[in-house]
Amino acid sequence: MKRFFLIALISILLPISVLLAQPIKREYINPSYSNPEQYIIGGITVSGIQFLDPQAVIAITGLKVGDPITIPGEDITNAIKKLWDQGLIGDVEVSVQNLEGRKIFLDFNLKERARLSRFVFKGVKKNDEKDLSDKIGIAKGKIVNDAMIKNAQKKVKDFYLDKGFLNAEVTITQVKDTVVANSIILKINVDKKRKVRIRNIIIEGNESFKDKKLKRKMKKTKEKRWYKLFTTSKLLKKEYEQDKANVIDYYNSQGYRDAEITFDTIYKLNHKSVNIKMDIDEGKKYYFGNITWTGNFIYDDKTLSRILAINKGDVYNLANLQKRLNYNPSGADISSLYLDDGYLFFSVDPVEVLINGDSIDIEMRIYEGPQATIKNVTVSGNTKTHDHVVLREIRTYPGQKFSRADLIRSQREIGQLGYFNAETIGVNPIPNPQEGTVDIHYTVEEKPSDQIELSGGWGGYFGFVGTLGLVFNNFSARNLSKPKTWSPLPAGDGQRLALRLQANGRAYQTYSLSFTEPWLGGRRPQSFSISLSRSAQNLYNNTTGKYNAGHLYVTAATVSLGRELKWPDDYFSLSNSLSFVRYDLDNYSSLYGIGITGFKTGYANNFSFITSISRNSVNDFQFPTGGSNLNLTITATPPYSLFNGINYENPNLSKQDRFRYIEFHKWMLDQSWFVPLIPPRKPGGRSLVLNLRAHLGFIGSYKKSTGIGPFERFIMGGSGITGYNFLLGSDIIGLRGYQDNIIKPVPEGGTIFDKLVAEIRYPVNLSPALSVFVLGFFEGGNNWNNFQDFNPFKVYRSAGVGTRIFMPAFGMIGLDWGYGFDAFPGYNKGSKVTFTIGQQIR
Repeated sequence: MKRFFLIALISILLPISVLLAQPIKREYINPSYSNPEQYIIGGITVSGIQFLDPQAVIAITGLKVGDPITIPGEDITNAIKKLWDQGLIGDVEVSVQNLEGRKIFLDFNLKERARLSRFVFKGVKKNDEKDLSDKIGIAKGKIVNDAMIKNAQKKVKDFYLDKGFLNAEVTITQVKDTVVANSIILKINVDKKRKVRIRNIIIEGNESFKDKKLKRKMKKTKEKRWYKLFTTSKLLKKEYEQDKANVIDYYNSQGYRDAEITFDTIYKLNHKSVNIKMDIDEGKKYYFGNITWTGNFIYDDKTLSRILAINKGDVYNLANLQKRLNYNPSGADISSLYLDDGYLFFSVDPVEVLINGDSIDIEMRIYEGPQATIKNVTVSGNTKTHDHVVLREIRTYPGQKFSRADLIRSQREIGQLGYFNAETIGVNPIPNPQEGTVDIHYTVEEKPSDQIELSGGWGGYFGFVGTLGLVFNNFSARNLSKPKTWSPLPAGDGQRLALRLQANGRAYQTYSLSFTEPWLGGRRPQSFSISLSRSAQNLYNNTTGKYNAGHLYVTAATVSLGRELKWPDDYFSLSNSLSFVRYDLDNYSSLYGIGITGFKTGYANNFSFITSISRNSVNDFQFPTGGSNLNLTITATPPYSLFNGINYENPNLSKQDRFRYIEFHKWMLDQSWFVPLIPPRKPGGRSLVLNLRAHLGFIGSYKKSTGIGPFERFIMGGSGITGYNFLLGSDIIGLRGYQDNIIKPVPEGGTIFDKLVAEIRYPVNLSPALSVFVLGFFEGGNNWNNFQDFNPFKVYRSAGVGTRIFMPAFGMIGLDWGYGFDAFPGYNKGSKVTFTIGQQIR
């Protein structure tokens, strides 16, 4: 820099001969320090530049045409300094181009700094290059200067410091680009060295808590020990700073409000290990003294103190105090009391009014304010789903009193639709204290909700069975006649249309169609569903080589109406259905009981009424972390045997007359609870969740003489995927660790079952495009043919691990490895891998 200044100053201060632009005569300027002369700037030009704007350069100098200038003097010196400070030039020379009387014409001849043509990394892994390129923030065409190089060097080093490479060395060399003029290639050389591990964490000054206790509070900063196989001992600066805060937070939670780390240092032991040393000043342990309330008129002191649940003599814990005042996820809090009653403008300020020895008196200063009324409710971000589909799910309506509980419930209901990313659903209250109103604005982010099922599986007797299914979860029937609104299909009204084909050539085919309108009439949450299906099984004839040895055709139709209930609470819903299934048999027998009963040719009709009452309070349908799901379903046919006059005890009664109208009653109870074992440390964070499930089913007859018939049964074992067993009217109950469909008391299946499941789940990724969680499970189940043999605790047990992957286009996909501890007769115990598609109920 000094060299450039000397060049510039010498060019000004030494006598300069100037050839005039017009060849009339020569003018000479002889600068004299003792007698400087003053001129008027007649013009300024800039030469030697390629990329810079001449007018911008002139503006930077601070000189303007018409300004007086003294030569020699500081005007030129300051102009050069201003140009240099911009970091844009490598050299500058100022010369006089012309002199007309007292008017002087100056030219700034600049040499621009070299620009960056590209940069390359050496010693960097391919998967790190992109991250580093984004982090250093340098772009082609930028001027290369010392600040750019130092900044890039620091950011690269910080990148590796965060990864535990404390000894990383970064050098940047400039290479002239021989292809692009006045350009530089930066070669960024990285020598990561070895990762640095933490040998010891030395804590001093801690008298109340042992080192081991405090080290456990440091979640990411751990000592290297041979027996800690799954614990990293890397030193990561950000995590270390957070862990220091965790230690102080723990002290604060135990009453040590003044605790602080007075000193900490990291020092090297060798090239691969460091020690951490920190000194702690614990301070005094404090307790709550008197807690008083001021400003409260709606609720008395006794009510507020009961909800606060902090008493005189309790250990002073400011974090717990704030939780009890503002938001307590595990119970009531003061803010909820007011906000759920419309007091949106409520605030409470705990003030330490007296410290007496080790006791702190707190005064709760409350501002209740007026109740707020909801004025406008809007939604944005729903690019596919129509507004009314979102707004009909919420619990906040214009004219209604504000309630935080209603906001939380509305957020849950929007997430339960399955059309939006549950992690990004936003609720933004916009209060207007002057009017005493509040506008509620919901923000959503659409995610794909339609699903494609394309799969294949081995179906026992039928061999390979292929499945193609299409599910449109946000369909719009009213837009079928409006092709311009399709994207690419009519969508946005929250209806569900499902099409499914399952086949194995001529041996087995099934077709199904279902449609659901969740808000029949558009005014109330009353759903309407209709489903149709047609299935066929054709038995192979070894003599003719054709599928004509026997046939079974099943035609089914179901119509359902469902509605939400307000009592006992609005998590309950009720659904009623009418179902008709017709079985047509022609010389048909199967491995699953039909034929064993002697019913091979004829037809059977199944008219049934199905009622289901359920309560669903789970907080997310992909990865629930709380809530429960309870469902009781009763299926019943008319009791024909009580009024049709047929003597079912007659041994000569034909199978056709016995099974013309099937009669039975079936009861199914399914329960599922979700409990967070380790709650997330921040909103939207990961949580370890316990899922407990219990399932019970029973099929009975109205009269002992009629029996249940050849179709309705329970079959247990394996993945629980229904597959072709749907044709037989069987309920398939999964039991991991065992072969598919093997647990049944008799070949046609059982009439009573139970199943108990305990799962521990942990999310790996919860993004809208791909949700993944892993699980460990222990479960048991069994299947009986009568109540006399039923024992709910005599079950086939299994345990194992698995994973669930949710992709919007394919739904939930599961893969489990399970080990069956109890051998079923005729089968060996051992392990089994099961594959599932969709949300398995049982």
